[in-house]
Amino acid sequence: MLQNAVEQRPVFMPRVNSDNLVKTDLVRVERHVGFASRQKKKSINDLHHLIRKKYGFNHVLELSSKSGNKLSFLLSPLSLKLTDENNGAQHSVENLFHASKVFEHGGPFTDLLDVPPRHAKKDERLQTSGQLIGYNDFGMEWQVEPLTMFYDWLYVNALKQNTQLHAEVMQYQAFTDIEFNPTKSIHSSAYALALFVALNKRELLDNVEDPIAFYDLCAGFKVSNTARLLAAGWD
Repeated sequence: MLQNAVEQRPVFMPRVNSDNLVKTDLVRVERHVGFASRQKKKSINDLHHLIRKKYGFNHVLELSSKSGNKLSFLLSPLSLKLTDENNGAQHSVENLFHASKVFEHGGPFTDLLDVPPRHAKKDERLQTSGQLIGYNDFGMEWQVEPLTMFYDWLYVNALKQNTQLHAEVMQYQAFTDIEFNPTKSIHSSAYALALFVALNKRELLDNVEDPIAFYDLCAGFKVSNTARLLAAGWD
């Protein structure tokens, strides 16, 4: 019989009076073994209970599809769309991110803009084109480092455009994603969502459309994310 395992899961917390825009912390939680949605839901409930107990938060949002929350669906990078103000084209954050990747031996693969979002991240060219060396977003070039800067810029700007979501989003004090595995990925929509909330609360969203302004803004704060925690020895 499979036994439940204890593991550490990240929680992303927007900060207003801090030298971090987002504070990332780890919570030790029992993971309910199994792939059924009800098992994931149990793990989410346990995680949020521990977060509320540790930090005194009343409002914690799980961003994965396992949350069962309509808001989580709307905030997913698979659903959240960014509109090109020049031509009105709309693409999901997921499509834009993968379609902008530039590798040693190929890319950007702009045809990924027009496939279902779940298909975009599974395109075999993303695995067989060598090392990722940067991003090219409609001619705007981004470096790989800082590691999550381009992804965060896409997500923050997409959410900024979707003003109908702001009032509800701003009620939450912390964000999680039970499906996010920091040992396999560094880009987290839950982190980017916490970043948006922090910037909004600090009234710093005015010029985030400008990549250079966004970079300079974020570079002015200390970074607390899962990549930093892993580098510090989290396993």
